[in-house]
Amino acid sequence: MLMSRLFGRTLREDPTGATTASHGLMLRAGMIHQLGAGIYSHLPLAFRAMDRIESIVAEEMDRVDGQQVALPVVHPADVWKQSGRWHSVGPEMARFTDREGHDMVLAMTHEEVVADIARQHVHSYRDLPFMIYQIHTKFRDEPRSRAGLIRVREFVMKDAYSCHTSEADLAEFYERMKEAYVRIYRRCGLEALVVRSSTGMMGGSGAHEFMLVTPAGEDTILVCASCGEAANREVATCRAPDADGAKMADLEEVATPNQTTIEGVAGFLGVESRETLKAVFYTVDDKVVFVAIRGDLEVNEAKLQGVLGTAELMASTEAELRGAGLVPGYASPMGVEGLQVVADRSVAAARNLVGGANREGFHLRNVNLGRDFQAEVADIGLVRTGDACPDCGEPLHEARGIEMGNIFQLGTGYAEKLGATYLDQDGQQQALIMASYGIGIGRLFACVVERHHDEHGIVFPMSVSPYDVQIVQLGDKEEIETAAADLQAGLVAQGLAVLRDDRKESAGVKFNDADLLGTTMRATVSNRGLKNGEIEIKLRGDREATTVPVAAAAERIAALRTELLAAIDPERPLWDAAGEVAAGAADGEAEG
Repeated sequence: MLMSRLFGRTLREDPTGATTASHGLMLRAGMIHQLGAGIYSHLPLAFRAMDRIESIVAEEMDRVDGQQVALPVVHPADVWKQSGRWHSVGPEMARFTDREGHDMVLAMTHEEVVADIARQHVHSYRDLPFMIYQIHTKFRDEPRSRAGLIRVREFVMKDAYSCHTSEADLAEFYERMKEAYVRIYRRCGLEALVVRSSTGMMGGSGAHEFMLVTPAGEDTILVCASCGEAANREVATCRAPDADGAKMADLEEVATPNQTTIEGVAGFLGVESRETLKAVFYTVDDKVVFVAIRGDLEVNEAKLQGVLGTAELMASTEAELRGAGLVPGYASPMGVEGLQVVADRSVAAARNLVGGANREGFHLRNVNLGRDFQAEVADIGLVRTGDACPDCGEPLHEARGIEMGNIFQLGTGYAEKLGATYLDQDGQQQALIMASYGIGIGRLFACVVERHHDEHGIVFPMSVSPYDVQIVQLGDKEEIETAAADLQAGLVAQGLAVLRDDRKESAGVKFNDADLLGTTMRATVSNRGLKNGEIEIKLRGDREATTVPVAAAAERIAALRTELLAAIDPERPLWDAAGEVAAGAADGEAEG
């Protein structure tokens, strides 16, 4: 490809609105074009890089016996109604009506479709297990698209689905998929931190995410350097607080005029916030739920959703609280009638907390769960840096990350609801056990750029570079044009993808653009070099260049590409990201 014919215009500065390095660099490099909020066109350079990523993904899916398919983007709503997700999934799922008045869905995932296929095509245990996958367009009406391709509404995704006869078979294949994902990321030049995560709208018994640890991430991860425990904050747990052995004291009502916050009450009464009982309220199915937690802690809404069995929590309004017989700012779990009360385990372990009196201007000292009020006790607290690891007790550390992929153990839920069964070895009908596995191709591409860049532009790993080599020809003499064209032809004959900068621009402009686009190898054809019978070769990430004889240039560049690809080792032991995160946190504390 001649750069004079390459579609897409480079920019010198980051456009307004670029919030991450990858977003700004992709726009500057002319790789993407925004059509609307969270909706992007992938221009030629991005398309080529993503095509290489898709090839890596497909190879690794085939390696674990996956079979590629193409599933519909538009679904009749019937299968989603059968699974229950027509009602449980919120406005992020795009619904519409066709010309015949039938409810339809624009696909954001395909569990229902796969269960429907299995219902028709799987009859016996001999048909199992299997895994099918596709690389296809999805749409999710994301309420807060951001950071270019990292969070979008329309996206290309690799989604895979496996079906099994037993939990043991699923568990074995689930581990194979974990390994396949790690291989994919490593082949793309990335290390992934594998963390426990919420099953969310997918449901099931367990899930894991693959995180790129970076300050640009929007997810918070809790990791333990000692044992390697890692979890998304949504599901992160810590050791339960030790029970306070103090004797329960008598209740005492105290005046707290105009003190409606934990900080205000604690300061007014001269106690620590951890000695107070915080009341948080949510409305679920038009009913107020009273949530009690120790005053220094925060409610983890994802955990609470699991306890309540709801997909959505809404903060209760003042009118709803008063309608339930509660006094905002002074509410108490004591004496409430007809309200569901959920208490964090921190409240169960504490003694003699300060809580609301449910009377304007008053609180109660020495409130104790069990004696003064009853509640369903659960772990609904948000884990923080310094909390004890649930496995080994060492301090947990926070890190930021971008989710690059996720995998879910779905169980039999979808199969049971859609009637996907098989006959086991005893002739008994059983529901299929399912799992699903997703990787956003555009997001993975953005993560590559987020990880691999410098102050000059993108630094592509060889495996995903849109072109293998960029030829920069300096000057417009005929012999330079001829030498550059000959080198391009020789490289193409060796099977390399070549971008040749034949533009009538200065050396500075050409080198700046080459650095911005990030092609892994650069070959410079110049008048000075040709006088010496040489061509200059430079890797994008290196400071120094080397020279080779003109006649040997194509062969040397092809060999260098082979060496760079061979240097990728996706088989090495799992990356110890937890230790690295904790070490970084410790360095930060020391510097502070």
